[in-house]
Amino acid sequence: MNISVVTLFPALYKPFFSTSLVERAQKAGIIDPHVYDLFSYAAPKERVDGPTFGHGAGMVIKPEIVERAVTDLETKHGSAYKVFFSPRGKKLDQLSLHLLYERMRQQQKDHLMLLPARYEGMDARIETEYADDIISIGDFVLMGGDLPAMVFLEGLLRFVPAVVGKSESVEQDSFTGPFVDYPEYTAPVEWKGHTVPEILRSGNHKAIADWRLHEVARESVVHHFDWVRSYPTHTPSQEKEIQRCLPNHYVVLMHSEVLVIEDKVTKKTGTTSVTSLDIHDIARSATTYGLKNYFIVTPLSDQQAIVKTLLGFWQQGPGISYNNHRHEAVNRVILEATLDNVIAQITEREGKPPLLIATGAQKDGHPGTITFNDQEKVWVHDRPVLIILGTGQGLSPELMERCDYRFVPLEGFSAFNHLSVRSAAAVIFDRWLGKSPSKIDKKDIIENDSMKFF
Repeated sequence: MNISVVTLFPALYKPFFSTSLVERAQKAGIIDPHVYDLFSYAAPKERVDGPTFGHGAGMVIKPEIVERAVTDLETKHGSAYKVFFSPRGKKLDQLSLHLLYERMRQQQKDHLMLLPARYEGMDARIETEYADDIISIGDFVLMGGDLPAMVFLEGLLRFVPAVVGKSESVEQDSFTGPFVDYPEYTAPVEWKGHTVPEILRSGNHKAIADWRLHEVARESVVHHFDWVRSYPTHTPSQEKEIQRCLPNHYVVLMHSEVLVIEDKVTKKTGTTSVTSLDIHDIARSATTYGLKNYFIVTPLSDQQAIVKTLLGFWQQGPGISYNNHRHEAVNRVILEATLDNVIAQITEREGKPPLLIATGAQKDGHPGTITFNDQEKVWVHDRPVLIILGTGQGLSPELMERCDYRFVPLEGFSAFNHLSVRSAAAVIFDRWLGKSPSKIDKKDIIENDSMKFF
């Protein structure tokens, strides 16, 4: 593979291409890297950059300078797959690296050209004209694209055959599948009070494989859930491991300890009526996202009687044969008179009290406010989770104060914010526990048989 790097700072790449596996790949003739000084494509006294049009600080690399470089290098090394680097680019991850490498192979491009920018970047027309890919390595800003280019090369070259000595090292890399890699150990067996797990010293290959699967699943779910949920496909065994590693979640719909409107203006803590729609719809959402139980809390005896009648129809009565899917969902519903009863029931079942997460549309500055990307913050406690939904005008301040966390309000890019509790529940479950694949085109998904283990 021919590699051309066009940069304003060629000296940065000398140690990079003279180190470790990258140097070894050159000596073996697997890659042939060349670094070109962008200044060499400027005429004497000609600047490679110019001031940006419109108001703004900084200088922008000129398009005609890059054009000369691209033309020259494609003449020397053939048509190139051209990669630019910008905060506006696609976020780099293991799957996108592999897909990019596969596109190069499909296009039979044996020439990779990297064009890292500096200053305020390149004239946007350069990327429009030439870029096969524009890459970002994260949501932060560096002084230029040279370090991202090196990061990109380090990741991409691992896919090139024979660059890495053992192919299984690449096949079992973290993020090659939906899980990260398992922890590795070497001698001595004990170091500073830490001991290599006995299972790894047992010689039982099946037991070791199971242990590694459990470890990667737990680590991935708790600490890298965004990656797990965004991976395009999961095998049945992977889904089983993910479910095993997720903390048990429960939901309760409060018809007491909620705010109600008195005299059309004043809000006070009171009770609300149960609706059939809330029971059915939230039960189906809770079942879809794997919540263990859906509790309904009302202290009112007449409301309890109504709920018991409805639940009886679907849990033990004709509803079972009438609609088995509805029966399966409603079968998870439990009626309780107080929130304390709910907490006690979960604590008895789980052996530890649940963490309480409040929901609501108000921005009240709860000290435990979390986003829907903060799973790790909650799940590291290794406790069950109880999501608390409110009716009426939302949960009372007193109940809010009892909660360990509170989800940020659900909001769209509009001034209207009056979701029904049924709709809010479905959105919350999906944002917190649902899949969110980053690729949907099956043609773009690389199936790696060697990763089926994970």
